[in-house]
Amino acid sequence: MTFSYQVFATVVRYQSFYQASQVLNVTASAVSHSINQLEAQLGFPLLVRSRSGIKLTRDGALVLPVIQQILNDEADLIQMSQNINGLRSGSIKIGAFSSVCVNWLPNILSTFSKQYPDIEVSIVQDSFEEISKQVKTGEIDVGFTTLPVMDNLTIFPLIADPIFCVTPVDFIPQNKQTITQHDIVNQKFILQKIDYDRATKTVLDNYDVTINSINFSIDDQSIIAMVEAGIGFGILPELALKKIKGDVAIYPFHQSLTRQIVLVTNKSKVMSPSVVELITAIKCFVKETYSVR
Repeated sequence: MTFSYQVFATVVRYQSFYQASQVLNVTASAVSHSINQLEAQLGFPLLVRSRSGIKLTRDGALVLPVIQQILNDEADLIQMSQNINGLRSGSIKIGAFSSVCVNWLPNILSTFSKQYPDIEVSIVQDSFEEISKQVKTGEIDVGFTTLPVMDNLTIFPLIADPIFCVTPVDFIPQNKQTITQHDIVNQKFILQKIDYDRATKTVLDNYDVTINSINFSIDDQSIIAMVEAGIGFGILPELALKKIKGDVAIYPFHQSLTRQIVLVTNKSKVMSPSVVELITAIKCFVKETYSVR
């Protein structure tokens, strides 16, 4: 039965019987037979097969999280037994947004891998919403995101990340120190679309900036390049500004604004020992890095 669950989850992930067979190293007919057998045991169809591809039925969508949880629990049990035997092995999937991937994870994972060389760590870079969603479904074990997050996730607060205004180098605020409402009037802004509904939108709402005054860019470095070219102002948190370069000026807002970076895990999922160790390593890194500020 567990193999049928694995086949089902893999087919859903890749939306292809053939791709699933390649990943699982079995024949496509074995994948099809396993799905048929699982559907027969459950008493209802799980997938709709058509020329356009494979889609979950309504019942299939309902049971997918349960099946994923069973697979996760089995993996946790195996890993726990290995840890009890002193192996300290296994695998961890981390979800993170770009500035965490660039500024934090290299140091965190370098230290962690030296302490636990047999634990395989993989990284998924995605948006805040997608990271939370994948933690909830069990596709990843632990994720970096920002508040707010969806219900039923365990939250570990990390830092309050200050938000700054990025301007052309020749711009000087009226008070010469901070960005006020007066400085923003009639200005254009360049933002990342994935950031707009979060801390960035809070900043813009506080200063009455409308969507008509916004242009969207691809990434943080592109924002800097466009600001440098005089196309508009940027709004970026401190962490995103650490390793990007450009001939620009950076000013705090008159109202102190931050985004809350947090670590999230699945509340209903028993964390494996390796995930617990990684969370401890992340907390230690953040504490050591920001305690001197």
